[in-house]
Amino acid sequence: MRTGIMTSMGRLKKITVEVDEDLLTRAQKQARGGVTGTVRRGLEILAAADAYEKLARMKGKVRFSTSLATMRKDRR
Repeated sequence: MRTGIMTSMGRLKKITVEVDEDLLTRAQKQARGGVTGTVRRGLEILAAADAYEKLARMKGKVRFSTSLATMRKDRR
């Protein structure tokens, strides 16, 4: 049997965690939200870190058909 609540974001899982009060307060101040929003934002950032690491490993390995100078000229 699976637990959770169906929402527009997908399946949710209710959890209970113990966190340091000061850490939570500082995180909530940065996230500008409540506990749920703060935890969700933190989890999203951690989940995205994998994609950022993959992109960083590609640095210098992707060839473009134009140069950086050409792209900068296009901005003017």
